[in-house]
Order: sequence, then structure tokens, then C-alpha cells
Amino acid sequence: MTIINWHDRAAHLKIDGRALIGGQRVWPRNEQRFDKTSPIDGRKLAEVARCGSADVDAAVAAARAAFDDGRWASVAPAQRKRTLIRFADLMVQHQEELALLETLDMGKPIKYSQSVDVALAANCIRWYGEAIDKIYDEIAPTAANSLALVTREPVGVVGAIIPWNYPMLMAAWKIGPALAAGNSVVLKPSEKAPLTSMRLAELALEAGIPAGVFNVVPGFGNEAGSALALHMDVDTIGFTGSTRTGKLIMQMAGQSNLKRAWTELGGKSANIVCADCPDLDAAVSAAIGSIYFNQGESCNAPSRLFVEESIRDAFIEKALKLIPSHMPGDPLDSATEMGALVDDQQMNTVLGYIESGKSEGARLLAGGERVRMETGGYYVAPTLFDQVSQNMRIAQEEIFGPVLSVLTFNDVHEAVRQANATPYGLHAAVWTANLSKAIQVSRALRAGTVHVNQYDGDDITVPFGGYKQSGNGRDKSLHAFDKYTELKTTWIQVG
Repeated sequence: MTIINWHDRAAHLKIDGRALIGGQRVWPRNEQRFDKTSPIDGRKLAEVARCGSADVDAAVAAARAAFDDGRWASVAPAQRKRTLIRFADLMVQHQEELALLETLDMGKPIKYSQSVDVALAANCIRWYGEAIDKIYDEIAPTAANSLALVTREPVGVVGAIIPWNYPMLMAAWKIGPALAAGNSVVLKPSEKAPLTSMRLAELALEAGIPAGVFNVVPGFGNEAGSALALHMDVDTIGFTGSTRTGKLIMQMAGQSNLKRAWTELGGKSANIVCADCPDLDAAVSAAIGSIYFNQGESCNAPSRLFVEESIRDAFIEKALKLIPSHMPGDPLDSATEMGALVDDQQMNTVLGYIESGKSEGARLLAGGERVRMETGGYYVAPTLFDQVSQNMRIAQEEIFGPVLSVLTFNDVHEAVRQANATPYGLHAAVWTANLSKAIQVSRALRAGTVHVNQYDGDDITVPFGGYKQSGNGRDKSLHAFDKYTELKTTWIQVG
């Protein structure tokens, strides 16, 4: 097995920070750029295009022209399938480059960039390519003198705005079904992690997706993002990010052309461990591994841990033994489990929540401080709070960092009530050997995904999304096509 020197690869990596519009790499029309630095050590990675409304106009015009002339939308599904599979193959061929870009850009460990982000993103593109020529339209049950067809058609120009925590995977979740259905796409990646999106667009061109069908406009949310959400010639907007920004996106969709807005937003997921949990070690491992994975920068992270009082001490004792293995390390070291937070702003936000937890009376059992300061990067130790109450900020607000809050309960119905008592409803979990209890609790939890005796069980075949202020619509699975297609009824008189 070849051992890769990722630092050497990083030193020789050439990064192109230009947008991709109409099949061409271009700088913004106003020539504005911004410096992209790495959260690993603070060093400058590249100058990146700071696209504005004029660039979004150009990208949407290119996407509209491509859609209207049918260079992609009118291609047979079987051909779109072959092209998307080539695209996925190219992602796999370039997996080391893509993984390195992802790690340098947002700070996650290189082993997960490669084994999780690239692998799942390529699989997503491939899966939607495989699916598109297996979806059938409908014939309605009408009288003999009529024929009623119900057909799916691409919606047109799709605007996609993605976050910085899983840039490549979130891009794939949007562009996979949108492109498979025959749409054209304008993608706006987060300014905090834009690099893989631009490289993906190049690979899409190489795979044979026609120029203008997939465009990428990096830039800031209040500039390029707002211009895309407000654009009168964008038919659908898909957004993943904070609940606060998601509300703005929906307002902009209504203010413009009433485009459909699909939002996958924040979470404050509850993980309920009952005393009859069938495997306490597995529950502890899942709780610790899931909250500290990706530095806690996951919308579905189980940041609220409800433990039945009788097993609380045993649970915490086991958890404290696992935490040292998640201490932040060099993200370019293949042995590292947890890397850097995306930037100093996010680091300071997380540290602010930790101070809030301490001041409100929660007991800090582990972590709680910035580490690896000598690197110039943004690292926070895995943090564990005990004696957390429901009204504390760390139990109510999305922290988006490696902070776990432990709450206790004696009645599982009270645990469910508290689990549901937030504005969010993305994921939840329950651990119990009692099948009836598992079913009852799963039904009572107001969340888009409920895990039973595990956490993070998931693949591309099941929908991802939430209840309440965790958003609307679903990414992944065949249900994602509902966001990027129109249903048309054609009623034919035949006699």
C-alpha cells in the first residue's frame, strides 16, 4: 500500500479560483476576488472569484440557453445516464485531488475526505444517473374515450446554494437529481469552501455534460447568493445551510418569481439512551463518534444526549475514555480523527457557546478550549457537558462544533417531550431493547430521520430532510426528483 505524503501534494497543488460559466473558466466582470485561506494553518490557498449579480446573470443566461435549446434536457435519459456515470468515474479517478482540495478548504481529516466525501459524492452522481432511465410516467384510470398521461418534465434552471461543511457531497445531492432530470444548474458554493465545486464543474465538462448546463459562481451569500435567489429566470432554488439564511432564501423566492424554494436547514438532534439499551458500549461509541465526526460541523449531529438516570454514570465513564481518541490532529495525517473548524469565526462561535454553557451552570467534563494554536489553524478540543438543563443555550441552539450536552431522564415520555421542544426536527435516535418502546418513541419524535439502536445509518436510497425549522423537501432517494421536476397532465380525447 502506497503511503501518500499529503503535505507534499498540497505544496505542489495548483488551484484555479475562477468561476465556470457557459463552459469557460472566467474571473468576475468586475475583477473582484477574495483570498481563500486554509483552516489547517491559516495559509493562503488561492484567489477566488467574488462573483456578483452580473456574473449570476451571465450564468443563468448560459443555463437558460442550454435548457431552451435542448442540448441536455432533450437528450434521451439513457444518454444522460451514461454521461453522469462517466462524471462519477472521473470523480473516482481524481479522488486524491478532490479529497486534498476538500481537506485544505474546510479542515476535515484527509482520510474522511477520501473515504466519505469523495466516495459518497461519486456514488450519488452515479446513483441518479442509474435511476433516471428507470422512472416511468403514468397513465391515469379514465373512461375508454380518454387517455390521460401524467409525465415528469425538468423544471428548467435550478439554482443551488450549498454549505461549507460537506461541500462536495452537498453539491452532489443537489446536482445529481437536477442534472439527471434534464435541468441546467447554477451552483453557488459557500465562500468558506468553494474549491471542490469548481473542480467538479470541470470534470462534468470532461465527462460530456454540455457547456452551460452546469455553472459555478463562487462568492458571498449577500452578493452571489442573493442574486441567485432573487433571479427572475431561476425556476427552483435548492439551499442547504442555516435556518436563518433559509428563511431569507424563501422570502427572496417569494419576492421574485415565486420560484419553489427547497431548504435543508439546521438541527439539534436528540439521542435518547434508555436503561434497557441492548449494547451500552455501542451506544457510547455512536454518541461520541457521531458528535465529533467532521468536528461537530454536521446539521444532523446528535448534540443533545438524553441518558436514563440509572445508567448515566456508567455512560459518562465510558464516554470520557473515548474522547481522547478524537483530539484534533493534523488533517493531512491519515491517522487523524478530528480536524480544524472551518475558520476563526466558527471557532469563536463554538468557544462562545462553551462559555455560555459554563456560565449557565452546566458542568464541563472534557475539552472546552482551543488547541493546536501553534499551527495557526482553528482547532477546538472535543467538549462534553454534564448537568445540562433544557433551557440552556447549549441545549436549544445549534452550535455546529464538537460540543455534546448530556441531559438525564427517568421517564422516556418526558425525554421525548424535551427532545421535541426545540425549533428543529432533523434527526433523532432511541436506544432500547423493547420493540414496542422503540416504535412508540420513533413515532412520537418529530424528526425527518429516527435511528433505533444506531446513529448515522444511512445511504442514498433514503430521503434526508427535516420537520419544523429544519427545512422542507428532501435530498437523496427518488423523492429528490420531486424538487427538480414538474408534473404535467395531458388529457387526450380518443373517441
